[in-house]
Amino acid sequence: MRINEKLVRPVQEAKYLAVENSDRYRSITRLFYLNYEKLRYWMYQEEIYEELTEDPYFAGYTMVQCQQDLETLANWGNLATIQDTRRVSSIEEFKNKKFRYQLSETTVEIERMVIRLENLLIEGASLEPTLLERLRFALGKIDEVAGRDTEKIYGWWNDLNNDFIRLNQNYQDYMRELNSVKAEEMMKTKEFLVFKDRLIEYLRTFVKSLQVNASAIEQTFKTVREDTVKSILEQVTAYEMSIPRIEVEMDEQQIYERLKGRWGNIRKWFAGSNGTESEAMKVFDTTNEVIRKITRYANRLSEQNNNGASRREEYRKLAGMFAKCKDIGEAHKLSAVVFGVEKPLHLKGDFPRQTENINSGIFDEPPQEITIQPRIRNYREKSKRSGIQSRAEEKEAVRREMLLRLEEERKLLQSYIKDGRLEFASLPEIEPQVRDVFLTWLSKGLENKSHRAKTEDGQVFSILPDEEGKTCVLKCTDGNLRMPAYTIVFHDA
Repeated sequence: MRINEKLVRPVQEAKYLAVENSDRYRSITRLFYLNYEKLRYWMYQEEIYEELTEDPYFAGYTMVQCQQDLETLANWGNLATIQDTRRVSSIEEFKNKKFRYQLSETTVEIERMVIRLENLLIEGASLEPTLLERLRFALGKIDEVAGRDTEKIYGWWNDLNNDFIRLNQNYQDYMRELNSVKAEEMMKTKEFLVFKDRLIEYLRTFVKSLQVNASAIEQTFKTVREDTVKSILEQVTAYEMSIPRIEVEMDEQQIYERLKGRWGNIRKWFAGSNGTESEAMKVFDTTNEVIRKITRYANRLSEQNNNGASRREEYRKLAGMFAKCKDIGEAHKLSAVVFGVEKPLHLKGDFPRQTENINSGIFDEPPQEITIQPRIRNYREKSKRSGIQSRAEEKEAVRREMLLRLEEERKLLQSYIKDGRLEFASLPEIEPQVRDVFLTWLSKGLENKSHRAKTEDGQVFSILPDEEGKTCVLKCTDGNLRMPAYTIVFHDA
């Protein structure tokens, strides 16, 4: 998409549709448009005022308001003005400037669009198979048309484009109605069953016509020559350039590119491009999908209507069939037909059996259970829910065991403390866990400036420095450690 000056320019001509006093502006514009269709292009202020005041809605409308509204519409570009000098009989009348007003070309198109919007729900959309036949017939005569004069080629081109535009727009509008929320709600009601068959037949008729004509048109595009198409487009362009237009600048190259783009759209709609699927095939698939959706809704409504019917007779008939069975084997076969699946899944494998008897049937052996997991990446088994179990006794046992172990460790550590002092030089051979505790105490005390700290049970101690760099050997079961001969002194709380 290219952003050009025409796209970003505000459309001032459409301002009269949604502003204050739009009721007066729209009424004046519609009056001009109705007279425009009668080939009456110029109107005076007095004529406009007289026609408006004939309606009771404009009972209090004044000439001054009419003049102001006309000036406003002229400033917005909705009206073109010209001073009328033919009816002037004095200088005073010339100074008053009596104007004639004409609807601008842009406003004419805006009013046409507004009228289509007003009649949108009244007219409605439809599917026209005849348009497909007309397009097939017109494209089939392309070689014959290329040899005619320019005027007839121009008429053939306009008819071809108008039929294609109508076909495309009508189909899109009709499919939009079928896929709307209102249509979905209507398909869920019982009243839908009344005209369901007519709607399906209508869509199938269009599908058949589309299938036949689209295939023929696609073959036409495969056989048509590029020089023939180029010649037709050049002649249509020349005819467009020959039409005299006032205040409109015509660019021959721009017109040719526009016509070439339209031909490319028609070709792409029926034959596709660059290996892509054609729009006609997408329309074919979409219409069939709508038919399937309508059928599903209809079947669902039919099932809902039949749910209320009594099945007593059906059950009685079924019970009589089971009562006539000769043995349990025949009853099993009947049950498989009535209640079993239509196409059962057979699993083959080397499953263990409880008997090797070849005459044993499936009803004589216990069923074999096979757990099947879905083949997806994010699958995980559901966790089993269980109640919260009380483990107070286990926790209490662990707590008692831990306290007992701590007490034993404390007694062991206290056994190495003599008269409140722990001298590393006097310690016998100790276990590694005891050594780690003593070194931890020593590290805590040395990290403090006062060389004081607490043990795990809150006992305060201090570190005495070694005397003149004296060292000792701390003997342990896993090796010896040479260290300064520190002494730890414990204080009473």
